[in-house]
Amino acid sequence: MSAQNKQYKLAARPVGLPKDSDWEFSQSDIPKAEDGQVVVRVHYVSLDPAMRGWMNDARSYIPPVGLGEVMRAGTVGEVVESNNPAFRVGEFVTGYHGVQQYGVSDGKDLVKVDPNLAPLESYLGGLGMPGLTAYFGLTDVGAVKEGDTVLVSGAAGAVGAMVGQIAKIKGARAVGIAGGSEKCKYVIEELGFDACVDYKSDRFLKDLNEAVNTGVDVYFDNVGGEILDAALARLNRHARVVICGAISQYNNTTPVRGPANYLTLLVQHARMEGFVVFDYVDQYAEGVKQLATWYSQGQLKFKEHIDEGIENFPSTLLKLFSGENFGKLVLKVIEE
Repeated sequence: MSAQNKQYKLAARPVGLPKDSDWEFSQSDIPKAEDGQVVVRVHYVSLDPAMRGWMNDARSYIPPVGLGEVMRAGTVGEVVESNNPAFRVGEFVTGYHGVQQYGVSDGKDLVKVDPNLAPLESYLGGLGMPGLTAYFGLTDVGAVKEGDTVLVSGAAGAVGAMVGQIAKIKGARAVGIAGGSEKCKYVIEELGFDACVDYKSDRFLKDLNEAVNTGVDVYFDNVGGEILDAALARLNRHARVVICGAISQYNNTTPVRGPANYLTLLVQHARMEGFVVFDYVDQYAEGVKQLATWYSQGQLKFKEHIDEGIENFPSTLLKLFSGENFGKLVLKVIEE
């Protein structure tokens, strides 16, 4: 057990991919709980593409991380001190304590979780923000219905994997786009998608045509760029395009590439809408309950890619942008 709180703070605004000099590794005293507060010992930190946007000093849906501040990140851990009657020592909670081993909270941002229902790391994946993103993005923004063809990019990732599984539960046909034959095999054989197209293949566009030969009713976009354009060209009448992310563009040092095939939206009377999961904070309990029910019924599968050691945060984060991670990327930071 660490005698101090190890942390990663944002030292500089990255240009392109984050580099080691953009981070400050530091140690501080373990925080104490004041009146109404709890101290959480963090077990796992969630690494998500959205973190790259939080590093930029730009207008967004959430304020940027300040220079010198602990890097923002979702976490799951154990309450080790409590001066808040709503939380007992020994309970497990999710929150946003950032890239550090201990966090302090007034409890308003904490959600209790049950490690007997699912592994702790699953509450940062299928039963956490990625699962909720997929659930609300597909069912509300995408308005998925039985018989739809749902195409999702980043299909082997934390959000995309959930989108396809939820689509199947809702009676839709699920087609994924992923990088590499191994990931496509996993998407079909393990997650139950109807088809998956390898965007790294020379046959990508031809294979995509075959996989969605009747067109796309819902496209759930996690990557942007050329893949978004390819999907737009294949929309059906009244299709819904859900803009969740654009990981292919996050580290650009040149202007972001916008969609060239946007006129398909006009021709097909389709719509394209962006959203973030924080839009649904008042409905989180409903979403988690539904996801947990499907999980307990064996209708959902989760896959986590776990790296260990808080010191490895900078290199582990980069796996998001190289596609090296396979499943939800989390970092185990607890020291036994």
